[in-house]
Amino acid sequence: MFSIEHDFDATIVTLVDEGEVPLQEDIVISSFEECVTVEQYDARTDTMQKITLSWTQMRDLAAAIDLPEGVYRRVEKGQKR
Repeated sequence: MFSIEHDFDATIVTLVDEGEVPLQEDIVISSFEECVTVEQYDARTDTMQKITLSWTQMRDLAAAIDLPEGVYRRVEKGQKR
């Protein structure tokens, strides 16, 4: 299950784990104009863990999901190889 919210400066997607036990904590993805952040609560340390991805890294991640093992470079339209 997931939810989508539009705030003043970000779009926030929350992913809720509904699978088999053990379940993972919710993941909150916030997309801003300049970056994307991914946060998840860590019960072992009682803190929120956060990573920040540039939009280039986010596009690479999205492209990588359906590719087989290997090393790749994404080429934008109009960009020389």
